[in-house]
Amino acid sequence: MAPTFVVRDLSAQVRPVRLRLPFRFGAVTLQACPQLFVRARIEVAGHGEAEGCSAEMMVPKWFDKRPGFSHADNVRHLTASVQACIAAYTGDTPATPFGLFARHCPALMAQGAAAGQTELSSAYGQAVVDRAVLDAVCRALGVSFFEAAARNVLGLRDDPLIADLHGFDWPRWLAALTPLRRIQARHTVGLLDELHRAQEGADGLPVSLPAAIARYGLRSFKIKLGGDPLADAARLEEVFGVLDAHAPGFSCTLDGNEQYADAHALATLFERLHALPAFARRPDALLYLEQPLPRELSLAHALSAPAPLLLDEADGTLDAFPRGAALGWSGVSSKACKGLYKSIVNRARCDQWNDADRRDGLAPRFFMSAEDLTCQAGLAVQQDLALLSLLGLPHSERNGHHYVDGFGDAPPAEQAAFAAAHADLYERSAGRPRLRISGGVIGLDSLHRPGFAHSADPDWTAMQPLDSAAALV
Repeated sequence: MAPTFVVRDLSAQVRPVRLRLPFRFGAVTLQACPQLFVRARIEVAGHGEAEGCSAEMMVPKWFDKRPGFSHADNVRHLTASVQACIAAYTGDTPATPFGLFARHCPALMAQGAAAGQTELSSAYGQAVVDRAVLDAVCRALGVSFFEAAARNVLGLRDDPLIADLHGFDWPRWLAALTPLRRIQARHTVGLLDELHRAQEGADGLPVSLPAAIARYGLRSFKIKLGGDPLADAARLEEVFGVLDAHAPGFSCTLDGNEQYADAHALATLFERLHALPAFARRPDALLYLEQPLPRELSLAHALSAPAPLLLDEADGTLDAFPRGAALGWSGVSSKACKGLYKSIVNRARCDQWNDADRRDGLAPRFFMSAEDLTCQAGLAVQQDLALLSLLGLPHSERNGHHYVDGFGDAPPAEQAAFAAAHADLYERSAGRPRLRISGGVIGLDSLHRPGFAHSADPDWTAMQPLDSAAALV
């Protein structure tokens, strides 16, 4: 039986993050952004008090792409979501980790909607706070995140929020998961990235695609699309040529970031794509197409495409994936900023639906992917990687190490502490600790210690109040 706890205190602060390279995805070019840090103090029945923490970027124009809101407005919405979750959780009656999430999710989502927030913005507070709370629970019990999952310390059970999984054997399923010890890095090719010259910056870090491939040994890639079928097809031919030359045998995914206006524009893209000689040589290199249509159109009608379709921005609620699956979407992303429990629940759905396909004599259709919203070195990337390891996702988009210089502006002592605690995950190069990717692979052994994937703490004295977040974009 999962232990229960009470949240005694929750606090949140932010730190500015400056990108070393401009990162263009969808309609936005990101150059600076606040990073949120949450600290939880809880009391677990029979085990006393413990602290836990988490971190996540507050990226504008991803959670909310509506033109009427500025970057600062977007961050204010995320700030309000965090504050609402802190107020709801603090001092509440005893609960399990999932029980606390499920108890408050409907009211917090309704509160966000009433305040004019998108579903993704409304869910953000719980997505980050839940990780800090679970970290504290793991520390109180002296278990790793993986042990906590195997023993269902999370407290996953039947709940009206996930009525489609009624009767699902959560303890058995969680105990059967086999966490990965290595994950392949899938490199993001942004819309502004240099494609040809083997170019490094003044900091000695790769700037161009060929330089990144040479440095990290990359074989898996995520290519951003802009929404114009003709321009995207021409750029894809160029990118495929570079990959054929520098990473033969590569695999890739395409990310539309909601930029395709309708199904007709999407059909035009596929017509152009299939006409490309580079694609025709290896069509199996394309694994799936991520979120090409705006979120408001994605679940409005049935959709088909020559490649598997993956929900990302349209995955705003716990029931989005089942609704999408009924309309032709076969995949859904795991993204830490969308919610820990959403990822676990959606992975369980994939297994349940694929088992049903096999019983019916069909090939399994449903899958999860691992996507990254610029997870930064330290708590954010570590907890995200631990979740992906548990879910058994063999490759993950990683871009925080490429667009930000290591740990960014984190104090040197904090950087050194994380690097020492996770020597398999970080290396020292170009003058500072940074994510270690060798042969295209990230090692995860050090994430199996007590707590939710970390053995070092951020410097809380080197942060700013949460209310200042909107001024950091």
